[in-house]
Amino acid sequence: MSEVLVVGSLAYDSVKTPSGKAERSLGGSANYFSVSSSLFSKVRVVGVVGSDYSDADREILKQRGVDLDGMQVVAGKTFHWEGTYEHNLNEAVTLKTELNVFADFNPELPAQYKDTRFVFLANIDPVLQLKVLSQIQKPLFVGMDSMNFWIDSKQADLIEVMKKVDIVFVNEGEAKMLTQEDNAIVAIKKVAALGPEYVVVKRGEYGSTVYSKTHGFFQCPALPVEKVVDPTGAGDSFAGGFFGYLASLRPSGQEHKPTWTELKQATLAGTVMSSQTIQDFSLKALAKVDKSSYQSLSADLVKMITV
Repeated sequence: MSEVLVVGSLAYDSVKTPSGKAERSLGGSANYFSVSSSLFSKVRVVGVVGSDYSDADREILKQRGVDLDGMQVVAGKTFHWEGTYEHNLNEAVTLKTELNVFADFNPELPAQYKDTRFVFLANIDPVLQLKVLSQIQKPLFVGMDSMNFWIDSKQADLIEVMKKVDIVFVNEGEAKMLTQEDNAIVAIKKVAALGPEYVVVKRGEYGSTVYSKTHGFFQCPALPVEKVVDPTGAGDSFAGGFFGYLASLRPSGQEHKPTWTELKQATLAGTVMSSQTIQDFSLKALAKVDKSSYQSLSADLVKMITV
């Protein structure tokens, strides 16, 4: 299999939902992505943490075989996000964002990371995403995530990144915001026209939509979950499962890009992983997913979409 590189935030989250609350629990896009992706492939992480980042939290990643040589440790506090979900569990209300050491994050890839073939640029400043891409030697497949803040404040840089990647992950609101379109289908096609071959639109409890310039649309439902405890990290877990699955199909030396069929299969993998993340706070439920439980859940999902 091939390795996966993720560059993103390593954080502590304080989250309140109708199911309860969690104070300063492990979070951040790179954490969710790497724990999800590591079920399928070897994962390399680039991010920054403060001196308050505990050995126990680092051990969660190590137990999943995640390579932490790219984790920078800087004096100070780790990035902290505080938010709440009310009755609409698809949308978080941010109460506090403390960038701390993440404010000066300058991603420098270890030499052994620069030949990674599957690369995911998590939701960080597009200027930093471009810097990461400048350090990668001949990646096979590159994906990116973003958010409304960067669409509003650094759209030109964001579009520059989109020109250089194979696939973009956004939610429906972000796609509409970026393209100034009210119709989601038109918006998705316009996002693709900015550069990427593929666009994945994350739709929460309604699943996801994948668009290919060549093959058109693929719609995947969400796995039914009776009680959503905390939706934080669901999108990053989806992307992690998606990329980890794709990388698991490519032994070293195979240089052809993923096929449309493989991308649809990867969408199922991402769907399964995100369905587990939301059933507990932080990474608690996600870290419990093993090959056996994944196979069972994947079979359930296939039954849902098979006529």
